[in-house]
Amino acid sequence: MTHPMEHYRQSAGAIRSRLGGFTPKIALILGSGLGFLGDEVENPIAVDYKDIPYFKTSTAPGHKGRLVFGTLEGQQVAVMQGRMHHYEGYSYEEVAYAVRVLRLLGCDTLIVTNAAGCVRTDWQAGDLMLITDHIKMFSESPLRGENLPDFGPRFPDASHLYTPRLRQLAREAADELGIPLREGVYFYCYGPQYETPAEIRAARILGGDAVGMSTAPEVIVAGHCGMEVLGFTLLSNMAAGILDQPLSEQEVLDAAEAAREKFSGLIRACLQKL
Repeated sequence: MTHPMEHYRQSAGAIRSRLGGFTPKIALILGSGLGFLGDEVENPIAVDYKDIPYFKTSTAPGHKGRLVFGTLEGQQVAVMQGRMHHYEGYSYEEVAYAVRVLRLLGCDTLIVTNAAGCVRTDWQAGDLMLITDHIKMFSESPLRGENLPDFGPRFPDASHLYTPRLRQLAREAADELGIPLREGVYFYCYGPQYETPAEIRAARILGGDAVGMSTAPEVIVAGHCGMEVLGFTLLSNMAAGILDQPLSEQEVLDAAEAAREKFSGLIRACLQKL
């Protein structure tokens, strides 16, 4: 463990001093090319990651690297415009550091989004997927090291990291909007290289429906903190080996832009139901 409890408290205190009494209840982590929702927050208060003690900066394309506090669909939110990744050189504790800070600030719900490769050959790039579970079994846990009991127990249950109640809420919202919503398992790989065709075949055999380089570390920590979690994946491209073409980050960003309206609409509809 790199960060003692005091570091988290200092980070939360530095942010709280900028908020003028505002207390967020719902945290949103927005993935590659999906940060536009943070620009739609009403009465926004923006805090750059670089101005928060012990926070790391986000270097991935399409990640602004700031927190935006304010109101969205009547909910008091904290929006992460960009996240940290293990492939940027950060430990898993550092990748999920912000989740614990947001919990200290008052957030009890996490909505997490990502753009990921589609493993299923019967689905299409551009589809939205409701995350029902994830697989992260080939790398260390963000909870490794000394436990911080102020956040949660040493051995937290992971049976329902993606809260069933919120998943049902998302199904209802998608149905009302007429947005087709896939449901599946997110398979975590640490990157930064895209997966090989053989790795995609392995992910498929193991039960993965989408593959990406984020989300699982933050969700594990959110579960440890007792937060409810709702997760969505934009299937931005077909995973390696499905189509005879190379993968690129521009393809991911273009897909996010194309899905902007339906993705934003779905998140907003879910916020209305919370």
